[in-house]
Amino acid sequence: MAKRKVGHTVAGLGEYLKEQRLDSRLSLRQLAEMTGVSNPYLSQIERGLRRPSAQVLQQLSKALRVSADQLYVRAGIVGLDDSTGVTVENAVLNDPLLTERQKQSLLDVYSSFLALNAQAELEPHDSQPGAGANR
Repeated sequence: MAKRKVGHTVAGLGEYLKEQRLDSRLSLRQLAEMTGVSNPYLSQIERGLRRPSAQVLQQLSKALRVSADQLYVRAGIVGLDDSTGVTVENAVLNDPLLTERQKQSLLDVYSSFLALNAQAELEPHDSQPGAGANR
């Protein structure tokens, strides 16, 4: 069976994903377990033989703790939404000055604040906006 690359962009993505996986000290099998994507399929992505879907890229970005937007651009998937792609999560995950543990801690705190805010939105409150807020 002849092996051919599906495109320069995808090959670059595969190289990048492999680099990120190795930097995270993960085997292909471990990454497959973390993402729910098969080991052979991940191998084909890394070798530039397959173009992953946006959903697979999202799973990979979470497991490798890299920006999904960056993976979309590297995969040639552009314009998925009109936002700038600048989010708290992306900023934290892409900060080279933070360790993986620090990144996780910051994201955990941020997530807990978001959950608290969402819960506060669901609770009944006075007719004045912010009337029940603690200051």
